[in-house]
Amino acid sequence: MTALWRSTRSFPRGAQLLMANQFAINLAFYMLMPYLTAHLAGDLKLAAWTVGLVLGVRNLSQQGMFLIGGTLADRYGYKAPILAGCLLRTAGFALLGWVDALPALIIASAATGFAGALFNPAVRAYLAAEAGERRVEAFATFNVYYQAGMLLGPLVGLGLLVADFRLVCTVAAAIFAGLSVLQWRALPARRGHDTSATGEAARDGGGVRGVWAQWRQVVANRPFLLFSAAMIGSYVLTFQVYLALPLAADDVLEADGTKATSALFVLSAAVTVAGQLRLTGWAKRRWKAEQALVRGLAVMGAAFTPLALVPSGGRYATATVLAALAAAVVLLAVGSAVVYPFEMDTVVSLSGGRLVATHYGFYNTVSGLGITVGNLATGAVWDYAHRIGAAWLPWLGLTVTGLACAAAVRALARTGRLDAPVAQPVTA
Repeated sequence: MTALWRSTRSFPRGAQLLMANQFAINLAFYMLMPYLTAHLAGDLKLAAWTVGLVLGVRNLSQQGMFLIGGTLADRYGYKAPILAGCLLRTAGFALLGWVDALPALIIASAATGFAGALFNPAVRAYLAAEAGERRVEAFATFNVYYQAGMLLGPLVGLGLLVADFRLVCTVAAAIFAGLSVLQWRALPARRGHDTSATGEAARDGGGVRGVWAQWRQVVANRPFLLFSAAMIGSYVLTFQVYLALPLAADDVLEADGTKATSALFVLSAAVTVAGQLRLTGWAKRRWKAEQALVRGLAVMGAAFTPLALVPSGGRYATATVLAALAAAVVLLAVGSAVVYPFEMDTVVSLSGGRLVATHYGFYNTVSGLGITVGNLATGAVWDYAHRIGAAWLPWLGLTVTGLACAAAVRALARTGRLDAPVAQPVTA
């Protein structure tokens, strides 16, 4: 905690506030979302397809709108979309607890998703601008707060759930309402250093034409597009904490699989909270940014190897699988912790310091689409592997995915793609 406090205090006030905000954002989000399915299906007695619809609308409205959120942040400054996102999520979370009609639930779900699309790119672009040359350290510290919120949120939500799901939603909404007030009063207004983009938008007359000018500039950035594509697999791997690893826990423990899944989730967040700053400092002293990315991605892929090697059956099969699951979660968390700050810094560098939020929005949209396709593929391979008795097959596929990502990033680095365009200052 001392290292975290010292690192936090070393950044400007705006960056400190963003880090504290992200902790509160994740605390409120994860105290509610893990229990929403049970509320919809249990308390409200909704059919499974309607539960899937409500959850799917939230995901689509967030992943599909990241580019819009980033575009707005670059056009109107970072504070406005951050504040708007917090206000929108306040309303969305309040509605989720107090309405039971399907149309109202869909509106609430869409609001919570679009809120994330508004503030996520803006927060990252704002943090990059505040941190200046210390972006890697800033994103490492930011990720500790991010993961800490994920770690504590479900525990707080579980405690409130003893009383009522409405209380969970009310407290989560109250946290976002408090964040809205805090950021309105205390967060300094901030814009990116975007003279070329602003000029182009002005020549195009602003409005829709100005937006198209922003998007053209991002899409024309070939090194950035290649990096975005190369990193898709890393997000597919990270998401397996929610998909393949819980499926494996359910297979081996059956009725107790939910408890094991919760334990794995807590373990993943705890490893990141405890090790992020040390891992980032260690990697920064020894490796260049591209080397940290390649090696971190390789570790993420290797995380699934223990599960591929677990023998089926045997006297200690359950204990062996659980040990392999724990090893996979730890390695995945370590690899992700190494990758994340260098990845976020690379996005800024490849943007050349221009339209940073739009680049983040595009990057998140591509990653979200990749997660959807990757999850469909992982699920299909999982079903096929269990039909033919080859339980190792999905784990091998995930390992190959990680190694392929590492190879792709290494190829980009060797051809100089990660050095272009030359980074421009991101300070205003």
